[in-house]
Amino acid sequence: MTTANTPPPATAGTSHDGAPLGVAMIGYAFMGKAHSNGWRNVASYFDVPAFEQKVLVGRGAAAVSEAAAKYGWKETATDWRTVLERDDIHIVDICAPGWMHAEIAIAALEAGKHVLLEKPLANTLAEAEEITAAARAARAKGVQSMVGFNYRRVPALALARELINEGRIGNVRQVRAAYLQDWLADASAPMTWRLRKESAGSGALGDIASHAIDQVLFLLGDQVTEVSGRTHTFVNRRPGAEGLEDVTVDDAAWATLTLASGAIASVEASRVATGRANSLQLEVYGDKGAIRLDLENLNELNFLDATAPAREQGFRRILVTEPDHPYMGAWWPQGHIIGWEHTFTHQIRDFLLAIDGGTQPSPSFEDGLEVQRILAAVEESAAAKSALIQLAAAPTEGA
Repeated sequence: MTTANTPPPATAGTSHDGAPLGVAMIGYAFMGKAHSNGWRNVASYFDVPAFEQKVLVGRGAAAVSEAAAKYGWKETATDWRTVLERDDIHIVDICAPGWMHAEIAIAALEAGKHVLLEKPLANTLAEAEEITAAARAARAKGVQSMVGFNYRRVPALALARELINEGRIGNVRQVRAAYLQDWLADASAPMTWRLRKESAGSGALGDIASHAIDQVLFLLGDQVTEVSGRTHTFVNRRPGAEGLEDVTVDDAAWATLTLASGAIASVEASRVATGRANSLQLEVYGDKGAIRLDLENLNELNFLDATAPAREQGFRRILVTEPDHPYMGAWWPQGHIIGWEHTFTHQIRDFLLAIDGGTQPSPSFEDGLEVQRILAAVEESAAAKSALIQLAAAPTEGA
C-alpha cells in the first residue's frame, strides 16, 4: 500500500518523476527489427502506459544509427553497459544473440530495469538458472521480466488455449508439434553464428524447437516429466569467410515428451525441411475433440467436436478475426486478417500492462527455464542414444 507521502512502486506505468518509461533495445538485426515494430505500433492500437523508444544499442555505430532511423529510436549507443547506468532507462529489451543473454539480462535486472528477453532464455541450462535467480531477486523489488515466446500471442493459439481450458476437447491424450524450416536445406548455404555452438548454444533445437515446446506447455498448462530425444546434423561443413567450416550444432531435432497429466507430446524441429519456409504445425487430440493449426495460416484454427453426432463430425475452420477473439478487438473489422508481426505488438502490450499493474508478465523467466530444462534433457538423451531422461519437479518460486 502507498500513501500520499510514499513514492509509487517501481512497477508504476511511468517513471518516478512522471515522465514516460524509457526503453532501450540491445540488438537491431532480425529480432531487433521485429521487436521495434511492436514498440513503434503498440500505442496506436492498445491503451498502454506512456513510453519512449529512447536508445538502440549495437556494436557498429554506423549500422545501428541507420537502424535507429528506420525503426523509430531517438538515440544510439555502442556500449550497453553505459545505457544501464542511465536513470531515464526503465525497460531493457534484449534481442542480442543467446551467448550474450546471461551477462546483459543479469546486469539489467540488478540495475533495476524491467527486462524483456528474446527466447531462448540462454544457451545453457546453467546460464538460464542464473538469469532466473536474478529475475526472482529483482521481482521482489518490483522489477518485472518476461521471455519473448511471441507465438503465445497468435490469436488463434490463444483461442486454442481457451478452448482446451474450457474442456471443449476433453482430456488431452496426444500433442504433435512440428516446426519446420528449409533455409539450410541447400548444403552451400553459408556459415553463420547460428551454426556455431559457442555462439548459438544449439541449432534447430534451441532456435525453433524451443517455440514448439513452449506451445505444448502453454496450450496444456502441464509439466514435462520424461524426455526422449535425438538430434542430427545433415550438413557438417559449410562455406565461411576462410573456406569450409565445421557446423557444431544440430540441423534437426526430435523429442517425445511425457507430461504429468499422462499426455504424450511429439516434437519435431528442422531447418533442412525442403519446401517448408516457416511452418509451425500444432495438433492437440483429446477424448472429446481435437484442435489443429499451422502458422502458415495463422488466422485459422481447426476445431473438431467429437461429442456431435457422427454424421456431423469433422474439423471446422474458425477464422480468428472476430472482435471477441484474443487481441483482435484492437485491429480491423471481422474477416480482415493480421500477420506474424502483430504477435510482437501483442507481446509489448502485455509486457507494458504487467509493468503498469505490478504483476508478473507471462511467460516468466521461470517458464523460460522450464523450456531450457527440457532442451537440455533432449540433448542429454540424444547424446546417450535414446536414453529416457526423467525430469524432477520444477522448483517452486522462492526455492
